[in-house]
Amino acid sequence: MAGPREVSAREAEVLAALAGDRSNAQIARRLQISVRTVESHVSSLLRKYGVTDRRELARLAEVAGSEQTEITFTGLPNQGTSFVGRERERAEVIGALGSNRLVSLLGPGGVGKTRLALQVAAELGPRFPYGGAVVDLVPVRPGFVVAAVAAALGVAEQPPQEPVESLLDRLRLGRTLLVVDNCEHLVEEVGVLLARILAQAPETTLLVTSRERIGVVGERSVGLGPLALGSDAEQLFADRVPPEFAIDPQLAADVCAGLDGVPLAIELAAARAGSLGPDGLLAALDDRLRLLAGGRGPDERHRSLAQVIGWSYALLDEAERAVFRRLAVFVGGFDLDAAVAVNPSRSRGEVSDLLGRLTDKSLLRRGQQGAVSRWRMLETVRAFAAEELAGSGEAAEATARHLAWALGTVERLELRLTTGEWEAEFDQVTGDLRAALTQAALPKPALPKPAPPKPALTNPAEQADEQGHRLARGLAHLTFARQRFVEAREHYLTAADLAASPAEEYEDLRDAAEAALVVANGGLAYQLLRRAAELDDERLSSDALALAVTAVNRYDVEEHQLPDRGAALLATKQGDTGSALTAIARAWVDRPELAPAEAAVAAARSTGDALVVMSSLDAYCVAAASAGRLREARRAAEERLALAAELPRHDPRAVAEIVDAFHVASTTAVSVGALTEAVRLARGIDDPVRGHPYITAPRRIRAFALSGFLDEAVREADIMWTGWRAAGCPPAQWMASAAASATLAHGLLGDGQAPVWRQRALELARVGDAAEAPALAAPAAFVDARLALHLGTDDAEKVVARTFEDFFEPWWVPYAQAAGAELAIAAGLPDPAQYLELVTTAGENDWAAATLLRARGRLTGDEALLTEAASRFEGIGARFEYACTLLLLGDDRAAEDLGGVRPVGW
Repeated sequence: MAGPREVSAREAEVLAALAGDRSNAQIARRLQISVRTVESHVSSLLRKYGVTDRRELARLAEVAGSEQTEITFTGLPNQGTSFVGRERERAEVIGALGSNRLVSLLGPGGVGKTRLALQVAAELGPRFPYGGAVVDLVPVRPGFVVAAVAAALGVAEQPPQEPVESLLDRLRLGRTLLVVDNCEHLVEEVGVLLARILAQAPETTLLVTSRERIGVVGERSVGLGPLALGSDAEQLFADRVPPEFAIDPQLAADVCAGLDGVPLAIELAAARAGSLGPDGLLAALDDRLRLLAGGRGPDERHRSLAQVIGWSYALLDEAERAVFRRLAVFVGGFDLDAAVAVNPSRSRGEVSDLLGRLTDKSLLRRGQQGAVSRWRMLETVRAFAAEELAGSGEAAEATARHLAWALGTVERLELRLTTGEWEAEFDQVTGDLRAALTQAALPKPALPKPAPPKPALTNPAEQADEQGHRLARGLAHLTFARQRFVEAREHYLTAADLAASPAEEYEDLRDAAEAALVVANGGLAYQLLRRAAELDDERLSSDALALAVTAVNRYDVEEHQLPDRGAALLATKQGDTGSALTAIARAWVDRPELAPAEAAVAAARSTGDALVVMSSLDAYCVAAASAGRLREARRAAEERLALAAELPRHDPRAVAEIVDAFHVASTTAVSVGALTEAVRLARGIDDPVRGHPYITAPRRIRAFALSGFLDEAVREADIMWTGWRAAGCPPAQWMASAAASATLAHGLLGDGQAPVWRQRALELARVGDAAEAPALAAPAAFVDARLALHLGTDDAEKVVARTFEDFFEPWWVPYAQAAGAELAIAAGLPDPAQYLELVTTAGENDWAAATLLRARGRLTGDEALLTEAASRFEGIGARFEYACTLLLLGDDRAAEDLGGVRPVGW
């Protein structure tokens, strides 16, 4: 996180501790310093960071603790030329931004809107503690505005949360400046987004440039006209002419007046001054304007920027004009290789020379990306070039060359996926890759399908479709590797629409489904797999249906849950019913029987495919756990995690298995009481979707709550809940046990929030009683018993009875039974020893085994048993239970071990 360099190490610790709105007393206990010292550091931090209250400091701390390690203002290019004039307009815009959250800088093309906006952003950026970004919409096509803004701010997708919600979460952190440039071709889409930002991110300030108003309530528009003649206009001309050009004030005045003070026109003319000389410049400019004006009055002709660009275009030689026209196919800029690709008849050296000449004449702008030069046209200039290309008869070939360049770029970048040196280039060319795919996916005249075998592709339309399909798949692959999972899924679906065979369409639909599974969208994955099951290929159709049945059972697909778990669906296909995929689906349908799961693992191993083996082991893991063999389930999960370590992190099918492997590894570690390992997995960064509020937060909450990291558990619970609510509360019953764990953490902390989280667990499970939800019944019974043990209860018998019910889901049964047995003893229920005998799962769970030792020690007064229980709790990383057990032994070190949190009633 960007911040004052003079912040001390202790101040940095206090800042980090402020996250989660902790009180000064809580921070003092956490850092083992006095409350007065905390107050002093907080006052110092407020001053150094220039914020007004501790809530803003807390938000800064939360950003510092997240994946984003630095708050910056991004997208401000290094200007190759000086900013000239516009003092009045600059002051007006800055003043408008002081009292308005949305300011639109309006004016025609070439008037200098972008340059003024960048200048203002450079001046105001340091006033925004949460940074911001400049978002250039020139290369952005419809449907990608949110993605462009999110990318500029460094906001990663966190599905199933909608991308716009992830963006809003970032903007809600604090004061942020967002500059959205060149909105005119996307006014409606931009307006919808800006309206949401104004309504839901109240500390975000927006500066936009456009040729027309955005039309959002609260918009303050500032019109930008030509430069003032007699001052700013002539100053710009003088600044932009070549150094050797002798500036005559009268010449400058005549040129600027003839160009009506339009900055881009003045720059184009200034670029010609050196080659034409003073007289030639005036004569050429006057002749060209008169010719293009067609006899219209002087005001009309001088206000046409297209005429000025046309004049500059007419002065090019034929080679320059040809290259200039073809470069219009690039919407986001290009390097030398790209320029050569759309100009195949010219040598690399010739194209390089022509790019330099066009840059010298201000028709191209040159920048630098690392060691690579990149050029782009201003959008006004590109629009003119595109019109010239359309009228030249070369448009179809140039578009085809652009598509070929895009395909070659994608395939080259795919080869570099494992080197870690592809992201920057991909980000540079993403806009053009999307544009090329949009062109390739446009409807084409229907063509008769050739009879098999398919002949070589010779028809240009067929060639474009084949290239378009490859581009769609490649772009989807790269986008997925960039962790833009939703966009990747859509590109895979575009590929499916362009597929030339059932085999291709199956691959595309399956990858789209896997991309959905990566982010826990099991319902969509099921729909896509069912679509693949309708393909005209019996083997592929059978495989797709088996995958669909597996998805129904593995993932949270409540709207598609079938009474028979999909058995009837499997019976509808008569294809390769002996395949490993079908065996895996059958294992899910037949659980909790172990034999089908064992057969599925055997079939999977015979394929030698690690992904198929991992899928089969998941089915076996659940079947083993359902049979009460939790440690065996744990071993299967460990094998999956080991296989996951060898898989690529850029392939949807691999990542879907990796993400699930981390989830199940954490679940099984908790289920056997291996809490140190559960915490390691919670803190790890190997998971491809690390930091995701839906996928990673629940495993953190469970591990932290059971291990006694209570502050961290409640913080992660807030992240999970906020993200889930922001996404519209999608079905997520599997998260209910995490909410129950948050109930436990809040109850042990004694902060009064346990009832809130108990209700939230019910809301996630979509039930009125925890006993009605298979995923919540056991964890809720455990939490109620553990808190009753901690706080006391008048209803111990009822609470204990619920811990010994017949639970459908096995993972939390040992915790529930052991907590219930100990509560029965502590509460003095009749014949308490009987409850110890009812615990049938202690051999499968180390936490339960230690708890039973402690319960027996309580029952008998045997300190040796309590000492052994304390040792076991310490050994598995259950620090809170360890401290509680020490308290039973009269050891007052317990409160210190818990960071100042002293259990009640022990």
